Amino acid sequence: MFLLALGCSPKVVEKYEWIPLEVTATAYNSLPNQTSYEHPAITAWGDSIKPGVKWIAVSRDLLKKGLAYNTMVKIDTLEGIYLVKDKMHSRWRNRIDIYMDEDVKKAKEWGKRKITITYAVLKDTINNTNP
Repeated sequence: MFLLALGCSPKVVEKYEWIPLEVTATAYNSLPNQTSYEHPAITAWGDSIKPGVKWIAVSRDLLKKGLAYNTMVKIDTLEGIYLVKDKMHSRWRNRIDIYMDEDVKKAKEWGKRKITITYAVLKDTINNTNP
């Protein structure tokens, strides 16, 4: 995506760069024994999980790599764009957890696998041409 201000020299060009990353992927459901007994439908960032959303949780080491809250993520074997909306326990490394509603069978069928994801990083280029 390019943004240009009419009548002015271009100062900022914005676009997303998609960064590939190999991770271990598991799946989870919004059930008390998988999330929180007190609030199974609330993420670590306080968002309310609703069936049908394309959300993932990430291991905390991935936050430092740029997979922060609301980062867009493409998963190589699934359609659509997922959003980072949850954080996993600190014991996990290089891992994502894909939200699969309350469909435990679907989550178990997914299992645990190595996949490649790509995540969006907003790239800013500033052209300092003003006097």
